[in-house]
Amino acid sequence: MGVMQLPGSLRTSTLGDLLGAIFRASATGTLELVEQSGRTHRVFVTSGRVTAVDVDRATPSLAEMLRRLDAVDEETLRRSLLRALSARQLHGEVLVQEFQLSPEVVDRALRQQLAVRLHVLEQLVDARVHFRAAMRAPRGALTDRPLTSDEFLRGRARARDRAGSPAPRSSYGRPNGIPDPHRARAFRTLGVSFDAGEVEIKAAYRRLVRAYHPDLHPHARDDERRALAERFSEVTAAYKQIVAA
Repeated sequence: MGVMQLPGSLRTSTLGDLLGAIFRASATGTLELVEQSGRTHRVFVTSGRVTAVDVDRATPSLAEMLRRLDAVDEETLRRSLLRALSARQLHGEVLVQEFQLSPEVVDRALRQQLAVRLHVLEQLVDARVHFRAAMRAPRGALTDRPLTSDEFLRGRARARDRAGSPAPRSSYGRPNGIPDPHRARAFRTLGVSFDAGEVEIKAAYRRLVRAYHPDLHPHARDDERRALAERFSEVTAAYKQIVAA
């Protein structure tokens, strides 16, 4: 591994600069970005290449990425999500192992999902920067097939590109659009961004009701119904918290 020096703050750098330094050093570990609010984001790398991205914000699920690719019909998505939920397995694994979806299709969706998450992190104005060599990658990390350098570096902004640019603000009037932690958790549960409008929030809630309401799955097994009821309760509580504010 080569010599790697990272700044202590993202304000003086960019995600592209950080990933570039990690790639050149062929480092293995976890890039950790901690916002002032305490929200923590992680990029997991192996030999300098990205294998997983954990973003503490609402980002599209694997199911949504597959919808965008028009790769799976809604019934298969519904049944596979239910199975993954009850069995506590990764959705992608269930799709491949039990629903015979092509591993290449799932891999493509996962790689696009990582690209979306990296784009979200690229919008951060500031965060404390840490690199931790001992942190283990999460389940589902693309350890055997990490993103290529083109996939995670090409087109990334550099510090010299954003010099003098104002910090983006959201409709919340705070940098990066950060609501309080409880509302942030509610938005993530519904799978919508923090600046989502009323129409988008209601549409997301209706979609999740159709997916998780136990009464809409009359043929589900007892363990599946229990898992559905638990998830449906979380979704309903999140929706009430958002609309009541």
